Amino acid sequence: MREPQGQGDGEATARRQRKEQAILEAAEGVFARYGYRGGSVQAIAEAAGLPKSSVLYYVGSKRRLYVVLLERMMTRWNAMLDDISVDDDPAEVLEAFIRSKMALTRAHPQGSRLFAAEVLGGAPFLQEYLRGELRDWVQARARVFEQWAERGLMDAVDPVWLIFLIWSATQHYADFEPQVLGITGRNALSDQDHQDISDFLCRLILKGCGIRH
Repeated sequence: MREPQGQGDGEATARRQRKEQAILEAAEGVFARYGYRGGSVQAIAEAAGLPKSSVLYYVGSKRRLYVVLLERMMTRWNAMLDDISVDDDPAEVLEAFIRSKMALTRAHPQGSRLFAAEVLGGAPFLQEYLRGELRDWVQARARVFEQWAERGLMDAVDPVWLIFLIWSATQHYADFEPQVLGITGRNALSDQDHQDISDFLCRLILKGCGIRH
């Protein structure tokens, strides 16, 4: 995001941050609904309550805004595993990751759907990120999981498939919400529903990894 020149005071900074946040939230909704091609800068500007020129000033381009949203979502999801080490308790780490991922997906369903739509479309804007930064991130986490298995703290499950499983299982309730609501007969998932789902995933995944819970 660009910073306006000559506006260094606290009030100006706060205004800029509010505008940037409004643009990001509006863009997330527009892109999640219409995709990259169908989501126009004009539609984003209208949703944010700003002139189109202001949106372009703050974000630079439609493409840059789209990629920022995608990478922001992945950063949110994976922050819980950023600092794990072999000395941590795998039960605590995996449970915290599952629960935080469920909470974040619930708090940002549009971002989850946006990422899913991008990947289903072949991930044209994320190839460099997926093959570089994210691949390195996954491999580093996988090595910790392997060390836990070597110490007998969990079964020797494939760590990459485990990460994929947690990603997909926790995102399902946002990405496929109409299916979930249609089959369950609900109008929306309640706080208790999300608690029950999180509990279920923790029990199932930790048991599948041979971890006592």
